[in-house]
Amino acid sequence: MENKMAIAAALAQQAGASAADLFEWIEIPPNPDMGDYAFPCFRLAKQLKKAPPAIAAELARSVALPVGISRCEAAGGYLNFFADKSAYALGVLTRILREGEAYGRAALGGGRNVCVEYSSVNIAKPFHIGHLPSTAIGNSLYRIYDFLGYHAVSINHLGDWGTQFGKMIVAYKRWGAKPITACTVRELVGLYVRFHEEAEAQPGLNEEARAWFKRIEQGDEEAVALWKQFKDLTLFEVGKVYERLGVRFDSYAGESFYEDKMQPVLDELREKGLLKVDDGASLVDLSAYDMPPCILLRSDGATLYATRDLAAAIYRKGHYDFVKSLYVVAYQQNLHFRQFFKVLELMGRTWVQDCEHVQFGMVSMEEGTLSTRHGNVVYLEDVLDAAAAKTLEIMREKSPDLENMQAAAEAVGVGAVIWGVLYNSRIKDTSFSWAKVLNFDGETGPYVQYTHARCCSVLRKAAQEYGEADFTALDAALLTDDASQALLKALGAFPDAIAAAAQKNEPYLVARATMDIAAAYNKFYYDNRIIDSADALRNARLGLTQAARTVLKTGLYLVGLQAPGRM
Repeated sequence: MENKMAIAAALAQQAGASAADLFEWIEIPPNPDMGDYAFPCFRLAKQLKKAPPAIAAELARSVALPVGISRCEAAGGYLNFFADKSAYALGVLTRILREGEAYGRAALGGGRNVCVEYSSVNIAKPFHIGHLPSTAIGNSLYRIYDFLGYHAVSINHLGDWGTQFGKMIVAYKRWGAKPITACTVRELVGLYVRFHEEAEAQPGLNEEARAWFKRIEQGDEEAVALWKQFKDLTLFEVGKVYERLGVRFDSYAGESFYEDKMQPVLDELREKGLLKVDDGASLVDLSAYDMPPCILLRSDGATLYATRDLAAAIYRKGHYDFVKSLYVVAYQQNLHFRQFFKVLELMGRTWVQDCEHVQFGMVSMEEGTLSTRHGNVVYLEDVLDAAAAKTLEIMREKSPDLENMQAAAEAVGVGAVIWGVLYNSRIKDTSFSWAKVLNFDGETGPYVQYTHARCCSVLRKAAQEYGEADFTALDAALLTDDASQALLKALGAFPDAIAAAAQKNEPYLVARATMDIAAAYNKFYYDNRIIDSADALRNARLGLTQAARTVLKTGLYLVGLQAPGRM
């Protein structure tokens, strides 16, 4: 990042553009032989009224090379910069060893609030594999924004309101065999599934369910007590899964929280002439924007998701005064977010431009789609259990003397599941497969975790043989071999990857950067003698190992994985 900023500042004096803009344009060439940084001159062609190759050639002659850059060359429409290997090594290593796990941190956020809504589980329904992408992506973004100096606010917008609770009450009162406090969520799901099976033959059950939900809305003591018990049981169970995932929330304000906050929104829409009545339903006409109407009240007066989301957005802006409000929700809800964002815009809420639907692909089972109603789900808890159990088997075979093996297996198994979601762009659909999720070969979370443990092992062995290393006397100029330079380059690119992940709301950029460091360290490890090198060279290589260990731990943390010291 520092080299890019220095290059941008140097170019700004010659290119007639701001350093901030130029910084965004600088690229990393795919082939190291082409340079360490590349500046495309095409964007300057119109402004300077010259062909890109001519601009590149002129800049190559006139730009003052910043510290850390040894030379630059024009190549077609690009200006390629080559880093001074010794200076680069010293700069990257010094910074990491000085800053430790703060390496890559930035004050970009200035303490401003970013709201991240994710996971959003439903009460009395299973926490299944379909919830994993939202939970993992949201948790990673929460950590990334916090790392960059924002005050991140994690929000679990609970699905704790609606007719389904009337259905649950009917099912429980008819077929429940024990107190709710003695039930499991899976037993409640069984009752919910039975309700829908019975309702196909007895349509009157749906009317009974609506009546019970109306009693909840009216504050009926029995109905509210049952609803609260369903909610408490669900939060207790999902809380255990969140703990395993390393996920926490600042707010569990769900749909019920906004029940008394919707009427002012509806009143404002009426006052501004935006709320229309069509066949008894109240809606905002969005036909001018090539969208169907945004329905806010059904003909029976019932509110919808959009009504609650409008109230929630306005509340969050007033309560948190966010600079960004992210909704980590599957792309199937794309129309919903387009509609409710447009309604906010029509209401004059200019801050809606700071709201973003961070959409992701859907998760399906290999044999079909997920459906609570039909009981066709894969519980996330079962996935985590299976992953941890398989990891334990592998560890017993490969590391039979490992201390705290159970804890290590949990960290690695859970990490494998999370990594599987975050290693690719979030927009891709995925088909859940036990074989794929539990595969520990290749570019996986366990591979990165093992590399971190390998770094820890090298440092421990060196300390046992030579005592604690003194990295203040490190001679980075000795790290000129290709493997060392490749690792230093991967480490140096890490801060940019974090910033890009926040800019694009794409955690996979951090996962890929972390994988690059792991792969580069393993190449360095196999290509070089470390512990039994000459004193100065050993110290330099141990310093590089310490830097890799530090950044791997940070990368794993930012995507929600633990970093075991032994595996």
